[in-house]
Amino acid sequence: MTRLIVAAGGGGDAVAAAMLDAALYGSGESPAVILTYAWDRLLIDPVPGPRGPANFTGLRPLTRSVCTVPAGAKPVAPAGSTLPRLAAELPHTFALINPQQGAEGITRQLEELIEHLAPESIDLLDVGGDILAKGDEPTLRSPLGDALTLAACCQVDSPVRLLVAGPGLDGELPAEVLADRMGPATLTLTAEHVEPIGSVLEWHPSEATAMLAATARGVRGLCEVRDAGLPVPLTDEGPTVHEADLDEALNRNELARAILATETLAEAEQYSREVCGYSEIDYERNKASWLGSQPEQKLDPEAALRQLAQFEAKARGRGITHTTFRRITEALGLNGKQRQDLRALLLSSRPEQYAAPLWRIPAEEVQVSVDA
Repeated sequence: MTRLIVAAGGGGDAVAAAMLDAALYGSGESPAVILTYAWDRLLIDPVPGPRGPANFTGLRPLTRSVCTVPAGAKPVAPAGSTLPRLAAELPHTFALINPQQGAEGITRQLEELIEHLAPESIDLLDVGGDILAKGDEPTLRSPLGDALTLAACCQVDSPVRLLVAGPGLDGELPAEVLADRMGPATLTLTAEHVEPIGSVLEWHPSEATAMLAATARGVRGLCEVRDAGLPVPLTDEGPTVHEADLDEALNRNELARAILATETLAEAEQYSREVCGYSEIDYERNKASWLGSQPEQKLDPEAALRQLAQFEAKARGRGITHTTFRRITEALGLNGKQRQDLRALLLSSRPEQYAAPLWRIPAEEVQVSVDA
């Protein structure tokens, strides 16, 4: 029997969906179909917003409105996407959410998939829990993708289970705010559950899923993420998975209710500006414009390690114990293309600081020299 998992927020949630599928059903079952956005950070995809089918070559039709992203698919330049590589490294089928026709379009895609697959279960998964937002929370940063999938899942004539993994790990709604918006933990992820996606975590840029995996492996502390250096607690709550009531989530989420009948992404985005006061795609547009104006920097190992030492010293002063490679890349003024080179440099020079897949901030300054 087929299972369908809808990844609420894009690439990172898709990776978490693969981990959750293994945790819930084990390796003996056929992998689930994961319905997800092609919506990566600007480190991977320099084009703001989510990608649709027209932004890829090599997609395979699954239903009239839904395509799968196989390993051989390629994003059309200048766009980028992690989905083809996920398809190459994981056994799951990745189906592409196309948000260009708004919530009504995603609802049609879901209905077609349900008719075609006749899934035994349908789960809507969100890492962090911002899908449970009202819309006016000051720490909310990326509500649109979650609101679109929530609106669509509430309109299909099939039962959908809403799951929140790693409450608070997306750095948007704190875990204590989410506590009364979801039920008790139904599952606590462990290092064994991370094993099936371990290779993906070595290159995938998702910070929330990286912290989810790290807490499942026992990492605890305070992790600094994003370009703004947001501190996220890594606690025993980090690796937990909770079920939440789907209808209650819709009734609470003002943006999801507002976009129920939207027929274009632009229309949904305008509702986000009106309801939440901003659009995350506008933020991406502004950041992409700024990044495009910055001069290309070459990775200088000695300079990078000196800058890292300065960054770590300041982070220690803020009480930070861990950070992500994305955060380090941006803090050192490097671009997304240099993230993997920087990561390789750090792992080769200071392997003891790797708290997979995070970077541990040492309690004291580390002296390291690099051969030119």
